[in-house]
Amino acid sequence: MGGNPVATFKFLGLTFSYVNIVSGLLASLVVFLLVFWLSRNLQLKPTGKQNVLEWIMDFTNGIVRGSISGDEASNYGLYAFTLFLFIFVSNQMGLFINIEGPSGDILKSPTADPIVTMTLALMTVMMAHFSGVSKLGFKEYFKSTYLSPFKFWLPISVFEEFTNFLTLGLRLFGNIFAGEMLLKTIGGFAFSNGITTVIFAIPLELLWQGFSVFIGSIQAFVFVTLTTVYISQKVQPEE
Repeated sequence: MGGNPVATFKFLGLTFSYVNIVSGLLASLVVFLLVFWLSRNLQLKPTGKQNVLEWIMDFTNGIVRGSISGDEASNYGLYAFTLFLFIFVSNQMGLFINIEGPSGDILKSPTADPIVTMTLALMTVMMAHFSGVSKLGFKEYFKSTYLSPFKFWLPISVFEEFTNFLTLGLRLFGNIFAGEMLLKTIGGFAFSNGITTVIFAIPLELLWQGFSVFIGSIQAFVFVTLTTVYISQKVQPEE
């Protein structure tokens, strides 16, 4: 993406990107270590870092309850919590530790690649369909999802499923990728004409980096919110 070559390898006939694997594993490790650290020495009366962990859990549980009512909400709390933290960390990575080598990117935001964001979207789609079939049974689920309110609604419903999948993944990718590209552009401009452009570019870089942190946080929230809305449509179809 963005004109940079990407180192890949093949496994079982599939092509994998080294930078996606390294970046994704690093983001997962950061999330694991963060949660591990925050969850040490849990107490009935939370203090300090336990308050932070419980605040994040309450925040993501609130997103789930906002879309899924009743006892169903508790089934997706952990998924929303894990998904939010992974996307949040992934969105911020490229802002602080974006590393480029002579042959291309070495480390960047995992979510700046459509393969990663579309994979996350596919996970949500698969979970939603599985949950709907598990609760309603295949026949009732198919009827409520694709043949409601009319039987001839089937082509439109199938097309809607496809567009929901695309927009869920591409929205996240587009925002993060655009933010990283602009940061690289500003960085290139900083060293284009000596000390004058460096002085001008530094506050611009800091301003956009702060704005990108905000955008990355919002996009994590939006992705999880749309995920819970999509799942709720499958497990709680409208009458």
